[in-house]
Amino acid sequence: MHFIEALAAAVPPERIVQDADVLAAYARDQAAWAPVGRPLALVRPADAEQVRAVVAACAAHGVPVVPRGAGTGLSGGANAVDGCVLLALDGLDRILEIDPGEQLAVVQPGVVNDRLRAAAAEHGLWYPPDPASSPWSTIGGNTATNAGGVCCVKYGVTRDYVLGLQVVTGTGKLVRLGRRTRKGVAGYDLAALFVGSEGTLGVITEITVRLLRLPGGAPRTVVGAFGSLVAAGRAVAAVAASGIVPAALELVDRYCLRAVDEWRNMGLADLGDVLLLGRVDTGDDGEAAALQGCFDRAGATWSTRSTDAEEAEALFAARRLAYPALERLGPVLTEDVCVPRGLVPDMLGRIEEHAHAHDVHIANIAHAGDGNLHPLIVVPAGDEAARERAQRAFEAILDDAVALGGTVTGEHGVGLLKKRGMRAELGEDVLELHRAVKAALDPAGILNPGKIL
Repeated sequence: MHFIEALAAAVPPERIVQDADVLAAYARDQAAWAPVGRPLALVRPADAEQVRAVVAACAAHGVPVVPRGAGTGLSGGANAVDGCVLLALDGLDRILEIDPGEQLAVVQPGVVNDRLRAAAAEHGLWYPPDPASSPWSTIGGNTATNAGGVCCVKYGVTRDYVLGLQVVTGTGKLVRLGRRTRKGVAGYDLAALFVGSEGTLGVITEITVRLLRLPGGAPRTVVGAFGSLVAAGRAVAAVAASGIVPAALELVDRYCLRAVDEWRNMGLADLGDVLLLGRVDTGDDGEAAALQGCFDRAGATWSTRSTDAEEAEALFAARRLAYPALERLGPVLTEDVCVPRGLVPDMLGRIEEHAHAHDVHIANIAHAGDGNLHPLIVVPAGDEAARERAQRAFEAILDDAVALGGTVTGEHGVGLLKKRGMRAELGEDVLELHRAVKAALDPAGILNPGKIL
C-alpha cells in the first residue's frame, strides 16, 4: 500500500486503476502463447510529465514498469510481469505537428498508424511504414518494435523514419534525442538505439518522424500463382536478382486464403496453392511487365497484372486479413524470421520440412521481397501435445534462420518468445554490450524486465 500512496502522489488518483478485470484486459498483447504476470496497477498518464513521475516513483520503490500501446504485438513484449505497473500510453494520442515544408510530423505515442497516414495525406505527404496492424497499432508501439510492413521492401522500416524522440529513462529523467534536421552527427545516435528496444531502455512519450511526398504513379499489382512454396521462393530470388525494387512483394499460401474466404467470402482460395502479390507504384507499365516476367520464368502456373485499382487493393486486403482469419481457427504461434532474399527458397523448404517432421500445420504469409517470412503454426484449441510439437517446430525454424545468416525477428521484436533465439543469434560477447547499455539507461532494472535479455 505504501507504493500505491506514492503513485497517487505522482499522478492524479483517477489515473490509477486497480480493477482486476481492467488489469486483465491490459496485461497481455496478441502473443497467445507468451507467459503473463499479475500487474499491481494500471496507470493512464495524461502527459509526458506524468509518465516521468510514474517512472521516478517506480524507480524509487523498485517496482517494474511495463509500457504498452494498443497491445497488438506478437511476441509478448507488452505482457505484464508480477507486481508491475502497466503504463498505458494509448491515451497520449495527439498529432502535435505536421510540417509540410520540412516533411515531418511530431506525434504522441498513442497515435494510430493509419491516422497519421491519413493526416499526412491531407498535406500531400506519406508515412510509409505500414504493418498489417496499421488500422489499430500505434506509432509508439511501432517505434518500440521497429515495425515494418508491406511497403518496407522499397521504403524501409520505422527506424528509417524516426528523426527524434522524447523519452523517460529508467532514472525518471525526461530527455530529447535526435533532431529535426535532415543531417546531424553530434554525439551517438541514441534515438536509433531506442527504436526497437521494446520499452527496455526508456518510455517513449513523443516521436518526430520524417514524411515523404505521396507517390505520383498509379499503382499496378502483379499476381503470380505457384505450385509450391519453394517455387514461389525461386520467384522471389529472381526478382531480387533482376534489380527490380517493387513497392511490395507479398506471399500468401492457399491455407491463408481459405481462412480469409471462410471469414469474409472473398473468393480467393482457388487462385493457386501459393500466391505472390507484387506492387509497383511508379506508374511504369514496363516495370510491372518485368515483374510479371520474373514470376513466369520462375515457374508461375499463371500470372496477371491488375487493370483495376479496386481489384489490386482487394488482393492486398486479403494479405492483411490472413493473420486474424487464422486466429479464428485456433491458437496461432507466429514466426517472424528474416533471411537473405536469395535464400528464401531454402528457408521455405525447411519450414515445410519442419511441418512434416513435427506433425503440425504451418500456414505461410511473408514480406517476401525483403526475406521476412511469417510462418504461422496453427494448433487445435486444447491440444497440449500439438502445442508442444508446435513449440519444437518454432524453435527449429529460429535455428534455421540463424544458420542461413538471417535473424530470428524481422519486425515483431524479441519480447518473451524469441529470447533463446536471440541469444543464439548474437552470442555472449554482444549480449554483454546489450546489458551494459541497459544498465546505463535503466540502472534499477525496472523497465520492462525479462524482455529481450
